[in-house]
Amino acid sequence: MPTHFTRRSLIRGITAATAVASLATGLAACGGNSDAATTTDSAKSGEVVIGRVSNGAATQTTIKVSEVKSISAELPAAVKKSGKLEIGIGALPAGFPPLAYVGDDQKTLTGSEPDLGRLVAAVFGLKAEVNNSTWENLFVGIDSGKADVAFSNVTDTEERKKKYEFASYRQDNLAFIVPKKSTWNFDGNYENLAGKTIAVGSGTNQEKILLEWQAKLAKEGKKLTVKYFQDSTSTFLALNSGKIDASFGPNPGFAYHNRQVANTPNATRIAGTYSGAGASLQGLIAATAKKDSGLAKPLADAINYLIKNGQYAAWLKAYNLSNEAVAKSEVNPPGLPLDNS
Repeated sequence: MPTHFTRRSLIRGITAATAVASLATGLAACGGNSDAATTTDSAKSGEVVIGRVSNGAATQTTIKVSEVKSISAELPAAVKKSGKLEIGIGALPAGFPPLAYVGDDQKTLTGSEPDLGRLVAAVFGLKAEVNNSTWENLFVGIDSGKADVAFSNVTDTEERKKKYEFASYRQDNLAFIVPKKSTWNFDGNYENLAGKTIAVGSGTNQEKILLEWQAKLAKEGKKLTVKYFQDSTSTFLALNSGKIDASFGPNPGFAYHNRQVANTPNATRIAGTYSGAGASLQGLIAATAKKDSGLAKPLADAINYLIKNGQYAAWLKAYNLSNEAVAKSEVNPPGLPLDNS
């Protein structure tokens, strides 16, 4: 898969959550490897329903949003004339809740990513047409013009800027998950991990970061124990039994797991986040369009309108992702460097 470590680790982390709280019915409908289109909205004009048929991944929320003519006027003429925004999602074959997957009606593509696309389309005064594909075909769709924009957990990287333009909308974060009763929190300083036992997925971006911290602590005569497990079920069993202090992985997957186990004896919480790009740069997830398409600025302006008027915060809250909020959408902000893309 031609993508950087954070996306691979995200899918692994999301898969971990789904193994604990099944979305079997919805995910089965997302099988196969061919492109699939899902039209969107039963909501009335001026409203977008967030978290519809989400099978518990979100709190269903109706958000009022209508066309902002000063922003829609910025759109390329061909997009404006078409009357629709073609939104690409790369969630085949299995989906990755809470970000993008087929809902419990077995047909609607739901999740935080397509829902933000629907909100942006409403600001443009366009119908949202959401097209699901494999990750590889997502970029083929942008290149060919089949998709105007991808809302699909795409990390802003300098490598990708050679072909695409970006409008950022969410932090790309890793997280520590702990039992809800735990009093430990990660404050961003690796010293905070001394004496702890932490689980991590092998071959992931978070493993790379964690092993770097382990080496630093070892030089200081301090111990950080890193544990690996065969699957997510084993990881969460170890967490619940106290065999590990925390697990380190993609924030969205852990946010989803927290929601699924919230009312059980094994409730968990996020004990701190860390940029998926490392200490020197806050990683960013961005709406992705073909380079020089003229879409990045109107996309950023639409997202900033949603931020200013509260719809953005409501969207994140519905999916338990408020800890990934950005203060502002930026056009082509600094991305993951070429030597780490």
